[in-house]
Amino acid sequence: MSENTDANSELVVERSGAVLIARLNRPEARNALNGNLIRGIGQAVLDAEADPGIRAIVLIGTGDRAFCAGMDLRAFAKGESFGADPATEAYGRLAKGQAGVPVVGAANATAVGGGLELLLGCDVVVASSAAKFGFPEVKRGLFAAGGGTTVGTRIPLAIALELLLTGDFVSAARAYEVGLINAVAEPDEVLATAVALAERIAANAPLGLAASKELARLAVTDSDEAEARLKTWQGKVFTSADAKEGATAFAEKRTPQWQGK
Repeated sequence: MSENTDANSELVVERSGAVLIARLNRPEARNALNGNLIRGIGQAVLDAEADPGIRAIVLIGTGDRAFCAGMDLRAFAKGESFGADPATEAYGRLAKGQAGVPVVGAANATAVGGGLELLLGCDVVVASSAAKFGFPEVKRGLFAAGGGTTVGTRIPLAIALELLLTGDFVSAARAYEVGLINAVAEPDEVLATAVALAERIAANAPLGLAASKELARLAVTDSDEAEARLKTWQGKVFTSADAKEGATAFAEKRTPQWQGK
C-alpha cells in the first residue's frame, strides 16, 4: 500500500506497524469535508481493508481548531458533486460504522455537527481535553441528518436528546462521562494515546475483531439481524485457523500469529 506523507495533501496517510494513520489536512477550513477529502478517507479505508497487515485505522485532524467541521459548505454551494465511486462509497461505510477494520477516532480538537457524525462512525474515540462536542444544527434551522440522530445508540437517550434538541456543546470531560468518547488525553498526547489504543486492538485476531464490531453495532440497532449474524459468525470464527492458533499460542505461552482466516 502506498503511503502519502505529503504535508500539502488534503489527507496525509502514514503507517505505524499494523496501524494506518489518516490525518485530515485542511486546517485552514477546520478540516471540513470536500469531495477530495471524502474520497481520500474512503480510499484509505479501501487500502486498509485490502492489506492484511493493517489491523486498525486512526483518524485524526490537523491543528488545534477542529477535528472536522463537517461538510464544506463553500464547496457544496459551488455545486461540488461527491459522486458514487468506490472510495466515496467506502467513506459512507465508515460513517455508518461499517469499515472492515476497527477505526479509532482521535479528536485532536472540537468536533461538532458533521465532524461529530464522523466520529460516531469510529468504533472508539480518544479526545483532546480541550475539545468540545455537539450538534448545533437546530440553531441554524436544520437537524443532524448525516448520522447524528443515531447518537442515542451510543449514549443514553436522554443525553442524546439533550444534545440534539438544545444544540449546545459539551466538554470532553462530559462527553467521557456520558460514554460518547472512550478516553481523554492532553492535546499533545491525543495521537499517541489513539495509536496505543489502536495497537491494543490490532494485536487481536482479525476475524474475531470483525465479528465483534459488526455484532456489537447490530445489537443496538437490529437485534433480530444480530442474532442471525451471530450464528453465521460463530460458524466462521470458531472453526477458523486463527481460533486454533489462539488456543495453541495460549497453551504454548507465546504470542499468536494471526492469519485472518
